[in-house]
Amino acid sequence: MALGTWLHQRLPRVWLSRGWAAHLLMPVAWLYQLALMARTGLYLTGLKSRHRLPVRVIVVGNVVAGGAGKTPVTMALVEHLQHKGHTVGVISRGHGRQTRDTREVLPADRPETVGDEPLLIRQKTGVPVWVGSSRVEAGQALLAAHPQVDTVVCDDGLQHWALARDIEICVMDERGVGNGWLLPAGPLREKWPRSVDLLLHTGINNLSGGFQAKRQLGQMAQDAQGRTSTLNDLKSSPVDAVAGLARPASFFNMLRENGLELATTQALPDHFDFATWPRSEGPRPLLCTEKDAAKLWQRQPTALAVPLVLTPEPAFWHALDALLAKTDPHP
Repeated sequence: MALGTWLHQRLPRVWLSRGWAAHLLMPVAWLYQLALMARTGLYLTGLKSRHRLPVRVIVVGNVVAGGAGKTPVTMALVEHLQHKGHTVGVISRGHGRQTRDTREVLPADRPETVGDEPLLIRQKTGVPVWVGSSRVEAGQALLAAHPQVDTVVCDDGLQHWALARDIEICVMDERGVGNGWLLPAGPLREKWPRSVDLLLHTGINNLSGGFQAKRQLGQMAQDAQGRTSTLNDLKSSPVDAVAGLARPASFFNMLRENGLELATTQALPDHFDFATWPRSEGPRPLLCTEKDAAKLWQRQPTALAVPLVLTPEPAFWHALDALLAKTDPHP
């Protein structure tokens, strides 16, 4: 855990500039680029097949390592599609889970078996969610179990070339593309710019083009028993905060922006399982993200989960609706 925490905290700082540490990692980045080109070439030449599901497929992903708000975008997208009359299902790899099979995510599942983000999507949206190492197999299994679904949203699948898609949505936060180099010298999973249908910024837009989304915390926090507290109520005294995210500081900063005084903060690696979390019912309220809540509540049920609300600008939805009109479900 110590090494993982160090890398989690150190590498994002390396990726901000083209300093000496980034230059030292360039030979590995070149190897990564060669492997990426070889893998992509297999699909472009037809040596490896791309599989198309018999329904519309929308992929939500990013080109940088670490979270940029893909899961909140996915949930907002599901809500929009339902409002437009579509029957939606979601597929995901289920990053961080201890299982490797293809399975449906149920509301009572545990994060270690299905992944924290797919479980959150299932609990918040109520739509069918399936996880699998192969997004194609997950999509096929979802449609076999729920044939009424006419639109599949793939959470974090921009680089999963085996799955053909109708619409690609790339999500970026205020980091943009960092130093513009490929992993591990930089944050890029693939070269940018690259063609996508929609680019959505969840932070300050430091790239040209795309649409903007407003990211803010919900004002009602909830513990494992369903007891609630408003953020306004929590301003009266200091609180503690913990986050197992790609960028925990963003959660802490948003709490401070809402007027909360943070006595202590603990930044943990993304998808941290909290199995070694020392249960401590301290005198101060403990705040966490909704993504961490299902895991943390097993150790500390009094922790208060604060939801993240993401609202894309209306122009984004108009552009998406125009694309939807051109991508009727396949026969």
